[in-house]
Amino acid sequence: MAQLTDRRDFDRRDFLRQSALLAGGAFTAGLLPQAQKLWAADSTEPLFKISLAEWSLHRALKHGELTNLDFPVVAKRDYGIAACEYVNQFFKDKAQDQKYLAELNKRAAGEGVQNVLIMIDDEGALGDPDTAKRQKAVQNHHRWVDAAKTLGGHAIRVNAHSKGTFDETMKLVADGLRQLVEYGAQQQISVIVENHGGLSSHGDWLTGVMRLVDNPRCGTLPDFGNFYDYDRYKGVAEMMRYAKGVSAKTHDFDAQGNCVETDYHRMMKIVLDAGYHGRVGIEYEGNKISEPDGIRATKRLLERVAVELKG
Repeated sequence: MAQLTDRRDFDRRDFLRQSALLAGGAFTAGLLPQAQKLWAADSTEPLFKISLAEWSLHRALKHGELTNLDFPVVAKRDYGIAACEYVNQFFKDKAQDQKYLAELNKRAAGEGVQNVLIMIDDEGALGDPDTAKRQKAVQNHHRWVDAAKTLGGHAIRVNAHSKGTFDETMKLVADGLRQLVEYGAQQQISVIVENHGGLSSHGDWLTGVMRLVDNPRCGTLPDFGNFYDYDRYKGVAEMMRYAKGVSAKTHDFDAQGNCVETDYHRMMKIVLDAGYHGRVGIEYEGNKISEPDGIRATKRLLERVAVELKG
């Protein structure tokens, strides 16, 4: 999502990776447009799996061209992607609306779409220096943990807002995360932090928070684009130790279909070298081409890089 330069986040990664039950068949370049699973060299496990972040369609959603309920249908029918990452902004008042969540589940199931996670914003600062406000922020996130559980997801993505020094904010955010993670564990929902501006866009700070939380239910969501005054390749490499998801951010493409701001071959090698083979969520955020074209361009790029790295 759009980077929040005054916000801070952090993370930790599952040491147990779920293996998918995969229907066989060699993966060839000719199948790339239809491929949902990008096969490893031995054709027994996917190199990685593609999901679609709802923020890729934020302009269409904000303009009323589609709704959150449409998202899983559009993801599958328009882009051939069968895994969705939701954004709470687009169903902000529906976290506890069981009828609404049931309808969303119905639509996703009807398309064979997996609901992966919910990205949470504007629910208070998990690292607020004021203890009462920090606890309130944790409580505000509880309903989204419950919603993620109802939707069959594995996690919520949170922001780590705080104020203070490097070390002070690290401790404050870790405290808020610990409290939220304890609640999430009861629902078997993980809490993951994206590099999303501020100190969270510094890999050393974010991984420091993860070490303080020290809970396998707390992890990171490395975003390729959300780094400021910090090397993106270094940051992702640091965060991958705790990664429970990956955000494939794109803004612009050259004539060959490569992402202008990020070397995807280099970045995805970092991801895979860390032993990660989970979801890689497409998050197109550019404006030089349309949202649909940006999603498709990012998908083609990921598919091509998968073949190159497999080779």
